[in-house]
Amino acid sequence: MGNTVAREDFEWVYTDQPHADRRKEILAKHPEIKALMKPDYNLIWVVVLMVLAQLTAFYLVKDLDWKWVIFWAYVFGSCISHSMTLAIHEISHNSAFGNSKAMWNRWFGIFANLPIGLPYSISFKRYHMDHHRYLGGDGIDVDIPTNFEGWFFCTRFRKFIWIVLQPFFYAIRPLCINPKPITRLEIINLLAQLSFDVVIYYLWGVKSTFYMLAGSVLGLGLHPISGHFIAEHYMFLKGHETYSYYGPLNLLTFNVGYHNEHHDFPNIPGKSLPLVKKIAAEYYDNLPQYNSWIKVLYDFVMDDTISPYSRMKRQLKGEVKQD
Repeated sequence: MGNTVAREDFEWVYTDQPHADRRKEILAKHPEIKALMKPDYNLIWVVVLMVLAQLTAFYLVKDLDWKWVIFWAYVFGSCISHSMTLAIHEISHNSAFGNSKAMWNRWFGIFANLPIGLPYSISFKRYHMDHHRYLGGDGIDVDIPTNFEGWFFCTRFRKFIWIVLQPFFYAIRPLCINPKPITRLEIINLLAQLSFDVVIYYLWGVKSTFYMLAGSVLGLGLHPISGHFIAEHYMFLKGHETYSYYGPLNLLTFNVGYHNEHHDFPNIPGKSLPLVKKIAAEYYDNLPQYNSWIKVLYDFVMDDTISPYSRMKRQLKGEVKQD
């Protein structure tokens, strides 16, 4: 159980990411895919209903015994919170209102952030765009673990702890790898979130506040949905850096599992990614894929050749433009 994994560094590659070239090739062969590059207005109503569902849950748990508060935070609150982070992922790509109304998407992201309890929508957008432009870029892509994570979390038990602590590492990693000056919108995001949290505490007390925060932390840690963090880009097969998942949890995650399709076409909303796969099936059907995020988590812990080091990394050349 404590064996050290074999990998001692990231997989350094000297080629560009495959998504831009594949996008050009697919569009040349299937130009009808361009028709899918439009906002998903249904996303607006889904997000509003999710916010209302969490507000209802905040009210319902306020007088429960603590054991039931914890139970519902993990069983229900964690699913809604993690799903909302992926709604925010959609909004970061301007999927709610379209590219012509970019600021509407930013404000809507701040609104969607409220029931999560921790401000991150605006910061996520800034760093996530770098992840798409410079996938695996050393010092730029903060989805890549730090050297400390790769070095320390190198046994089965430590990898298990690393999964539990995923929310902490995703919050701290940008400050270690690629810190950016704080923007006005990030301050607004912070103040709006703090105000909301204070109102929830004032109205319904500590149990509702705990349910909100615990659900978010638990949902991003040891949770079936969290398998997507590892499934997306960890190199279970040498030479493949992006993997898709086609299982049922896509229903809760705005099809984030269609990850090759998403990186190929980041301006197509998650709702339409299954159609991308169907239209360009010859490009996707034979790529490595998953059908269970739970199995991904299990394999990550138990496979002694896989660790946080199991990522492709690039030394970027030329001008780098960041948000």
